[in-house]
Amino acid sequence: MASKDQLIGGIIFVVCVIIGILYTLGLFYFGDPFTGAGWPIYIWLIAIPVFLAFIAIMAIGAWIGWTMATTPPPKPIEEITAKPEEKEEKKPVEEAPAETTVETEEEKKPERRKKT
Repeated sequence: MASKDQLIGGIIFVVCVIIGILYTLGLFYFGDPFTGAGWPIYIWLIAIPVFLAFIAIMAIGAWIGWTMATTPPPKPIEEITAKPEEKEEKKPVEEAPAETTVETEEEKKPERRKKT
């Protein structure tokens, strides 16, 4: 069963695609621009940029809807917060062996340069 977010994403995708198709049909088919009695050029100077912008917005909306519809639902917060605690309990803490080397005082001091 799909989650609520996936269902909403599918609806967004379908609605954007349908609106884009209907807008394209309404502009080019029902507007009758290809006949001799079509629209004058000044109408086309406005219609084409508006058409491209509207289709771009519908494409972005469809992409968002598709992403929402195909992304798996997130894990519950309880499951996310419980995992690190379980890992800490399962793994025993290993202590690093202590090194037995002894450093002299000269090795501990940083090197100083003499001013000339």
